[in-house]
Amino acid sequence: MMVSEGGSLNLCFEKMEGNMITEWKDIPVELLMRILSLVDDRTVIIASGVCIGWRDAISFGLTRLSLSWCKKDMNSLVLSLAPKLVKLQTLVLRQDKPQLEDSAVEAIANHCHELQDLDLSKSLKLTDHSLYSLARGCTSLTKLNLSGCTSFSDTGLAYLTRFCKKLKVLNLCGCVEAVSDNALQAIGENCSQMQSLNLGWCEKISDDGVMSLADGCPDLRSLDLCGCVLITDESVVALANRCVHLRSLGLYYCRNITDRAMYSLAQSGVKNKHEMWRSVKKGKFDEEGLRSLNISQCTYLTPSAVQAVCDTFPALHTCSGRHSLVMSGCLNLTSVHCACILQAHRTHTAFPHPAH
Repeated sequence: MMVSEGGSLNLCFEKMEGNMITEWKDIPVELLMRILSLVDDRTVIIASGVCIGWRDAISFGLTRLSLSWCKKDMNSLVLSLAPKLVKLQTLVLRQDKPQLEDSAVEAIANHCHELQDLDLSKSLKLTDHSLYSLARGCTSLTKLNLSGCTSFSDTGLAYLTRFCKKLKVLNLCGCVEAVSDNALQAIGENCSQMQSLNLGWCEKISDDGVMSLADGCPDLRSLDLCGCVLITDESVVALANRCVHLRSLGLYYCRNITDRAMYSLAQSGVKNKHEMWRSVKKGKFDEEGLRSLNISQCTYLTPSAVQAVCDTFPALHTCSGRHSLVMSGCLNLTSVHCACILQAHRTHTAFPHPAH
């Protein structure tokens, strides 16, 4: 929970000087906001019902709130709180058991127009009505977590992207019905600022959808395609050629992936190295290129192709404690090693132990 500072404590005490505080309403709002910044989310909720002063402080100053601790009646709680949270920017409503209903999301959309970050993961009761509400009232969203929300359709998701064009981070893991090639086309057409997208276990998507995504989201940094069993090398080739800032790629259990995909990644890395050096000269170097690659269960891959990727991107590690190149279930890739291991081997052979 975060509350904007709203002025220093000195200002608060200046306002209090010469005034007797006999009731809660006599305490300056700025001081109440500072007090709220020191307590947990449950206490904030309790404070919202104490008096008008506390309610105003929450309304004017609360920017972040998590209700994931609420194990019962979260829907009712959101309905009662939403009108008070007009300055809210981050809201976490993650649930262990489904509680939220469309009415709660509608209330959020009606009152929380400054919302930028919303977590609705595991909200199994939500329908497309919630997506329509967000599209209408929360157009400033940059980060949205819908993982495990299985009742959305691709029509609802496509509609959302038409209005929430500022989205940069979108988690759709397990949204099997919502994520289709049509939905990915809509994301590509409407969300050009997208940087991180999780499509894990969305089994309907094919190369057509991923290629639409690559075309429309050139700034993509992280893409998880684990369990997307229909995609082939064509998807990876498109990503390698068009998403030059890609740093994390998940291909776990994408069993149609072959060496062609790996060589396309390696070639794109070589092609983009002159851009990396240009950034170094400008003092803006931020280690472009792949930092994380999961090819577990991609059993068609050979050591030479994967080694080519590893050699091209020094941030990919196979060494102990730094596994950013994950190859579980690929027994034929045990000979692939990162630069750390090769360098250690060279050092060892260059300085042999003296004979006794």
